Amino acid sequence: MNFSLSFFTFLFLAASPLFLAQTTDESEIPFEEPITFSSTRIINGHSIASLPKGTYEMRIEHRFGDFSGTNGGYQNMFGFDYLSDMRIAIEYGLSDKFMLGFGRSKGTGAPYRSLLDGFLKFKVLEQKKGSMPLSMTVISGSSFTYMKNSILQSDVSFFPKASHRLAYFTQLNLAKHFGERFSLALIPTLLHRNYVTQNDQNTLFALGSAFRLKISSRFAILAEYYHVFHNKQFRPSSFYKNSLGLALEWFTFGHNFTVNFTNSGGLGETQFIPYTTENWLKGQFRFGFCVARKF
Repeated sequence: MNFSLSFFTFLFLAASPLFLAQTTDESEIPFEEPITFSSTRIINGHSIASLPKGTYEMRIEHRFGDFSGTNGGYQNMFGFDYLSDMRIAIEYGLSDKFMLGFGRSKGTGAPYRSLLDGFLKFKVLEQKKGSMPLSMTVISGSSFTYMKNSILQSDVSFFPKASHRLAYFTQLNLAKHFGERFSLALIPTLLHRNYVTQNDQNTLFALGSAFRLKISSRFAILAEYYHVFHNKQFRPSSFYKNSLGLALEWFTFGHNFTVNFTNSGGLGETQFIPYTTENWLKGQFRFGFCVARKF
């Protein structure tokens, strides 16, 4: 996707809420407790939030190329010339505590393209004043790539078996709001890939953390970090990096719009946790956005 198409897609999605009928925003919803996280996602990963019963949500996520560094800079319009990844998904609240979702990602090509994903999310605890000090959800999901097999047996995309195309994750999402403006989350995540290269390991544990700072009824600042625990003999830190993201969350007449910067290229836990290789300190972070609309 060239710069002009990517850029005008972004402008259209950003402006489209202005042409729709106005609905209530965060400040107008009668919550008994302050909002911990307002969207089902933080930046890359899930939050403790879930969809109300009978509610659909359409999500469109874009991730562009490196802002600077070897593959960025003004020659590549600071990453807008490249589309690192893109995901379109539909999610649904089966009840006020249980939701599911399905999506399709382009994939970064490092190592996968053409990815299908799905997940289940169940709200176990909900923070309430005087009775419950925090919120907790359990999330489990998987991804499947239907890209063509590589002709090289040494490639992770060679896929000797169909099951080698699958990866899975399970996580606990623990979060707490402190007053009306500030929330913290702790997100232990277990990830398993059925097929990896010789210098990698199938099962990884990552500890995610995040915060949300509400700055007005329509804007909030988000940050998210996932630290991957691994055997350094198989996953050298000089190559694999931990995912770090910063974002501005914006409520626009029924839409939840997130503008973010992150060193992760892929979308979804089975991609950004094990396959982040970009370094913030070398300018290898990229601009991205997500538009979510409930129906």
